[in-house]
Amino acid sequence: MEPITLSTTIARPREEVFEYLADVANHPEFTDHFLIDWHLTREDSYGHGAGARFRVKTRVDRFAYADITLAELRPPELIVATGHGGRFNRISSRSTWTLTPDAGGNTVVEFSTSSEPVMASDRLMEKLLRTRSAATRHHKRALQRLRKILEAGEQRGAHATLSGGARKPATGFRL
Repeated sequence: MEPITLSTTIARPREEVFEYLADVANHPEFTDHFLIDWHLTREDSYGHGAGARFRVKTRVDRFAYADITLAELRPPELIVATGHGGRFNRISSRSTWTLTPDAGGNTVVEFSTSSEPVMASDRLMEKLLRTRSAATRHHKRALQRLRKILEAGEQRGAHATLSGGARKPATGFRL
């Protein structure tokens, strides 16, 4: 899919917006209208290497699972997430959040995403099921929700969780 680039202005300092976006566990709060069933890929959800796996909400696609990993972070100006999805995780994706301050102390968030299907069947499925207009609409709504969450200063939705249960032994547990 060709790159989609959208932007919004958030009335918060750039450092605060960066800290929020650099924590992958926060992403379901503003994207849960089209990305569901979020699970973290490691215990630490913040910073370089943090990632999550999720399902893209579509009607027909059997291979709607995808993942993202924070590949590059340059505080407080850039976050790059790479990922894979589709059948056998053949479709690679790249998303970037560029944060720039404006004159009034607000933050301009520019979001860009693209995907690269490898096989002709993947390109066909992407054209049929994941249209550019739908992707633009979903990401535009996600940016609007991100702005509302950060400006209101409250958390609205669920965070991503670890799958597979507890990672550390429970205290007082006996067999």
